Amino acid sequence: MDVQIAPLRSWDDFFPGSDRFSRPDFKDISKWNNRVVSNLLYYQTNYLVVAAMMISVVGFLSPFNMILGGVVVVLVFTGFVWASHNKDILRRMKKQYPTAFVMVVMLASYFLISMFGGVMVFVFGITFPLLLMFIHASLRLRNLKNKLENKIEGMGLKKTPMGIVLDALEQQEESLNKISDYISKVKE
Repeated sequence: MDVQIAPLRSWDDFFPGSDRFSRPDFKDISKWNNRVVSNLLYYQTNYLVVAAMMISVVGFLSPFNMILGGVVVVLVFTGFVWASHNKDILRRMKKQYPTAFVMVVMLASYFLISMFGGVMVFVFGITFPLLLMFIHASLRLRNLKNKLENKIEGMGLKKTPMGIVLDALEQQEESLNKISDYISKVKE
C-alpha cells in the first residue's frame, strides 16, 4: 500500500471566514457524517499541524505523561479496532455510531491514564486537539475541490494516513461506498 501525505491546504482555505462555516444539520446524521469525513480527509495535514503544535507544547511541559498518554490511546484504539473486526456487535456499533466508538476509546484511555496521574496531559494534549478537529470538520462547509479530492481517495487512487484511520473506523462518504460497491461488482 503506497501511502501519500496529503498537501497542506492554505490557511486562508482552512480558516476562510464565517461565510464558509455553517452549523450542521443535526437531523440528518448521514449528511453531517459525510461533511466530517470529507473535511477530515481534505484538511488532514492542517489538522496534523495544529495537533502537533498543541502536543508539542503539552509534551514540552510534561514529556513523560504525554508519551504515556499517546501510547495508551494508540494501544486502546488498536485494541478496540481489532476487537471490532472479531466481534460482530462491536463492528455494527463502530459503523453506526462512530462518535460513540471514539468516545468509548477516549474514556477507556482516560481511565487507564488516570491510574498513572496524567489526566490533565490527556485532556489538553490528546482530547482537546481531537475536539478541535471534530468541531472544525463539523462546521466547515465543503467546496468542489474538497469533494473531488475525497472521490479520488475513495476510489483507491491514493491512500493517506487519515484515510487509513477512517477505514479502520469504517467511515467513508456514502457516495464513495456506492462507487466502491459498483467497481467491485464490475470486477466480478
